[in-house]
Amino acid sequence: MKTVLARVIGLGSVALGSIFWPQTKSATATECQPKTEDQLELKLVQVLFRHGARTPLKSIPDILEAQWVPKLLAVPTHTHIDYVVTDLQGGPRPPAPVEDSYRTNTLSGGTYPGQLTTVGMQQLYDLGMRLRARYIQEVPFLTPSYSPAEVYVRSTNIVRTIESAKCLVAGLFQQKQTGVVPILTSEAETEILYPNYHNCKLLRALSGHRWAESSKLPAIAKDLQGIQSALGIPTQQQVDFILIRDDMVARQTHGLACPSELVNWRSVVEQRAVDMIYHVYEPSKRENLQLCVGPLLHTVLSNMEEKVKGTSSEPNRKLFLYSVHDTTLMPCLMALGIFDMKWPPYAADITLELLEHRTTKEAFIKVSYLGKEQHIPGCSAVTCPLSEFQQAMSAYALPLDRYKQCCEESKGFPSEL
Repeated sequence: MKTVLARVIGLGSVALGSIFWPQTKSATATECQPKTEDQLELKLVQVLFRHGARTPLKSIPDILEAQWVPKLLAVPTHTHIDYVVTDLQGGPRPPAPVEDSYRTNTLSGGTYPGQLTTVGMQQLYDLGMRLRARYIQEVPFLTPSYSPAEVYVRSTNIVRTIESAKCLVAGLFQQKQTGVVPILTSEAETEILYPNYHNCKLLRALSGHRWAESSKLPAIAKDLQGIQSALGIPTQQQVDFILIRDDMVARQTHGLACPSELVNWRSVVEQRAVDMIYHVYEPSKRENLQLCVGPLLHTVLSNMEEKVKGTSSEPNRKLFLYSVHDTTLMPCLMALGIFDMKWPPYAADITLELLEHRTTKEAFIKVSYLGKEQHIPGCSAVTCPLSEFQQAMSAYALPLDRYKQCCEESKGFPSEL
């Protein structure tokens, strides 16, 4: 099960094939927008972002190996900040069993799997710069230097996401800070920033088996046999398109050697990896997405509600940053109804803005993915009334206590839920 957990949080973009239909509905110039855009005041921003480029989780067996040498992990000086990693209450950092599992293996070249590279650090710094342009320079929303009263940073307890959060903050505030930046993490047993197959019994029962099953879908199995033959990988070797894609994209991102046969299969690898993950998450079944990201979505909604009602324990908070994984973003995108059937790239972000009408005090939400505004199904416009957004997300958001109760089941959701 450790293997499944490491894969779920570490998987790392081409349109899906004909066997599935896309859900996405992006904003267009012709959509009706409220006539009072200039009357909307920004009140809160929440960003869920994938970590930057990293070393692969595994190398494709029996093919030319890339050399993942330590110099690929050099830390740029402009990404340095003063920070500390804590638990959710501000105490010592919890144990990190997933990170420990990576460090039991070494890639060719001498580095560990799943480590943030210099390229990845720069990607998150650049994302921070993009947020700075939007929320400090274009709109004077955040103060120009980091303030703990304004900014909350939470990460999964894995080095690459922690370092990604650090790099984003460095870019956002240009290394200017008031006090040490705390990056909060949770124990693995209670983590809600990725689908927690290891500690949610019901999630494991409903969809854990679909990981192995996905490689055996007829169209996927046929293409897998073809690429194994092209690459000279023995048929008895355990590989799948998600593993192949992970190694392929990591190599290409860092300009490392990639067999020509693999390059020729790139579009198929991209398509079939998404086919597999779509089968695993099975978004047509609401319960799967609830158990994958329901508590996280509930947290995001609660942050909005507390801001609107003025009940937050941190009234000056303006920005929530969540450093997560592709396997977090994909079920979130599915729940939002905007999954574009492409694998989220390194440093991909979902940004949610809470706005308030200056006169009526009505609250609105805007959702962006990869910097582009999205029209959420169930919303009357891109600038979506909060009540409509809450209704759209009510099918997937799951309070933590109900999530824990559901996770103890082994066959299905408790009847009272």
